[in-house]
This record gives sequence, structure tokens and C-alpha cells, in this order.
Amino acid sequence: MKDTDIHAIIKILRRVTRTWRTPYVTELSQQRREPFHILISTLLSLRTKDAVTAVASQRLFALADTPQAMLRLTPRQIERAIYPVGFYRIKARNILRVCRVLIEQYDGRVPDEIDALLKLPGVGRKTANLVVTLGYGKPGICVDTHVHRITNRWGYVKTKTPEQTEMALREKLPRAYWIEINDELVALGQNVCHPTSPKCSICPVRAYCDRVGVTRSR
Repeated sequence: MKDTDIHAIIKILRRVTRTWRTPYVTELSQQRREPFHILISTLLSLRTKDAVTAVASQRLFALADTPQAMLRLTPRQIERAIYPVGFYRIKARNILRVCRVLIEQYDGRVPDEIDALLKLPGVGRKTANLVVTLGYGKPGICVDTHVHRITNRWGYVKTKTPEQTEMALREKLPRAYWIEINDELVALGQNVCHPTSPKCSICPVRAYCDRVGVTRSR
């Protein structure tokens, strides 16, 4: 694809993805921009289906919705609330560790800088960027498996890892699209542009896609 095609692609996806379900963490940020909720829900979402993340987050926040309240829970109480998210025991421990750091080092406030967020237990670049963009409305590019796969499949970037994709997108993606690119491509990836056998026949942006690495499609 040509670099200038990105404008047409985003315009199409903005229209089409309105009919598809919004990722839960984005819905959460639209209901109430609360960085702590976004941080914890994103931690729960790793390697977990969106519907499971939504229910687990709601159960957990019904018990505790601040770092201070979370520390009054036992690991077992958190585990029961968030089950069956992936790696729920590890995530329960990390949530408590994160809350402890937030209170001891940040007066209970979630940092708004990526470098500070990356120092929190269990927080990687995807989580940090989501907190910065959805929690604080600051520029950032959240690259998950969908963004990494699709932008490479388009031929817009040529990278090996999500972190390389983030850095490449920071160099060439117009800043106006930074925050929304994750929502658009998560929706596209979940509904059409699957890892194997993507639904190219119904893809709304097929005309702009180089189909890099696609050997089988529907």
C-alpha cells in the first residue's frame, strides 16, 4: 500500500467499525475516564477474551475500585472475582503489587507517562499506551497483536515485533490517528482480518491491502 492510503483506510474504518462491538476497555473509558480502572482492566485483558474481561472487571470493581480498597482484599478474593481470565492467579498478585506501588510512590494516582507505567508490575507497552491514551487523552499508539499483524499485512510497516511496529508507526502514522488506530484495527481483526484465513472477500479496505503473508483467505 502507498503511505497516503492510510487516510482513505481510516475514513472507511471509522464508518464501518461503528457497527462492530467496541473493545471493553474503550467502552470503559467512554463511560468514565478513570485511569485506575483502565489500568486494571487492561491487565486483566491480556490473553483473555473481551467478554470475559468485561465481566471480570465489573466483579472486581464491585469489590474495590481504588488502589486503597484493592489492598484490603486478599489474593484469593481477587482470584475469585477475576476468574476465568487467563493467568488469573498471577494477575491477582500483580494487581496487589501495582496498587502497593501506586500508593507508596504515586500517592495512589496512576502515572500518566509511559516510562513510569512500564515500571509497574505486569505492565508492558500495550498496557502503558492504553492508559496514557484512554486514561489521560495523551498521544500514544497502542500496538497489540491485531495492530501488529494488520499493519504488516497491509504493507504499511515491515516489522518483526509489536514494539518495532509501535516505533515504526510513531515515525509514519499521522498523529491524528495515533489514539484511534488500536480501536479500529482490533475491531477489524476480530471481525474480518483474522490471523489465519482472513475474510478478504468482505474486507472494507481490501483495495488498499498488499496481503503480505496471506496464503489462504475467504
